[in-house]
Amino acid sequence: MSTLASPLTGTGTLVRFALRRDRVMIPLWVGVNALMVLSMPNTLKGLYGTAGERADLMEQLATNSSLRALVGPVFDDSLGALTAWRVGVYAGVLAAVTSILIVVRHTRDEEESGRQELIASGAVGRRASLTSALLTAAVADAVLALLVSAGLAGQGVAGALALGLGLAAVGMLFATMAAIVSQFTESARLARGLTSGALGASFVMRAAGDSATDDGSSLLTWLSPLGWLENLRPFADERWWVLGLFAAAIAAQGAVAYLLAGRRDVGMSFLPTRPGPATGRLRTAGALAWRLQRGSLLGWSIGFLLAGVVYGRLAEGAADLVGDNERARAIVERMGGQSAITDAFLAAMIGMLGLVAALWIVASVLRLHGEETSGRAEPVLANAVGRLRWSAGHLVIAFGGAALIMLLAGLGFAVGHGREAGPILAGCLVQVPAVWVVGGLTVLLYGLSPWPAPVAWGVAGAVLLIGWIGPALDVPQTVLDVSPFGHLPKLPGGGMEWAPVLVLTGLAAGLVAAGLAGIGRRDLRA
Repeated sequence: MSTLASPLTGTGTLVRFALRRDRVMIPLWVGVNALMVLSMPNTLKGLYGTAGERADLMEQLATNSSLRALVGPVFDDSLGALTAWRVGVYAGVLAAVTSILIVVRHTRDEEESGRQELIASGAVGRRASLTSALLTAAVADAVLALLVSAGLAGQGVAGALALGLGLAAVGMLFATMAAIVSQFTESARLARGLTSGALGASFVMRAAGDSATDDGSSLLTWLSPLGWLENLRPFADERWWVLGLFAAAIAAQGAVAYLLAGRRDVGMSFLPTRPGPATGRLRTAGALAWRLQRGSLLGWSIGFLLAGVVYGRLAEGAADLVGDNERARAIVERMGGQSAITDAFLAAMIGMLGLVAALWIVASVLRLHGEETSGRAEPVLANAVGRLRWSAGHLVIAFGGAALIMLLAGLGFAVGHGREAGPILAGCLVQVPAVWVVGGLTVLLYGLSPWPAPVAWGVAGAVLLIGWIGPALDVPQTVLDVSPFGHLPKLPGGGMEWAPVLVLTGLAAGLVAAGLAGIGRRDLRA
């Protein structure tokens, strides 16, 4: 590259290339997020259709700290304000996750695989790749803002614009944070994990702050970007100046990312990877897979254990909230089964964690894809290690890890709710076969092609969409049955049905076998 070239030379071309590569992932994640938000007004209209019902809701939230920790405070009783209350924080989390995936994929992932070195050898500026990654994230966030603003304009133009801009601002804040983290680690997986950990800490601080006050004024709430989003107060006398906080944070983090990007070599990082052991501890492909994935599994395990404790503690408060509302009761029972409302709520929350566990198994299986495309699989397979042994090492962790995190979630539910552990553990473990089906489909996709990531994440997103939004929209049961989770018994509270559990387990085994057969037949990176 010429020393006279602009640091941003080639940015436009790289943006077009990134958008082409993400032509499946971005529409899927943005579409799921927008649909979740835009579906809420009609759902809430059915739940709280009268002024009296909305007044009761606000009164209950003012006195129920557990529910405020879960979804935040409500600032007005209009449908728009209730929409921002019900899904604003979670839509912000999804926007942040989308931006993190985009930025890490087009920065650290490219360097880790060696592709960035090839790109940098052409007429490409030193900061063009970072700029293109941030612009790609900005495009995704802008589309989300446009969809939300246009879709909710009927509830109030100012409030719709505030919510749309707030969601985009959360996405860009975590995009620039991911850009900084990507400068400090040589591993894309670690970069995603650290930034996601910061997002989780932001959610926890917001929850702790909201449980302490009913108006979002806690210091902990203001220390969290998700707390800024709720304090923007869409549809409730908008605080436009909060967007200035987002703008300042985004600009500051972006400046730091650009400064760091200009002070290191391509492929390097400010915190070099710790070298592995020279002898003794990595004698098998399975041991290597465990070393590569143990950090991720530990993080997910802790997260699911804590989530179980939190949701277990919320169960009684949630029952108080929906107990007198037939529409809300119907939605919870559709997600959690026809049982006592507390058991139905527990079953619904367990089901939600099962859906999230599907994201773990997709990410874990796709570690095979990362090892292959980065070139690290070839030296392993050049030794006395067959493809099936190499694959099996990662798949044991992926499928066994899914069972482990659901087991830990069950223990968390039991501790948080303070009841007998057996029925709750059964409810969590019964989710595992459906999670395994998603993992098996990912293995099959990888066996057919070394580039399965967009389709695999698309499957996970579709399953999440059906399980999360489907019951609230009262979609037909035939649609819910498209997801493997739609066939599971609703525990605790419902009756155990072994037939669907065994069928899903067999289906998962068949998908894995077919995927492994494909891995054994195709060329690496074919």
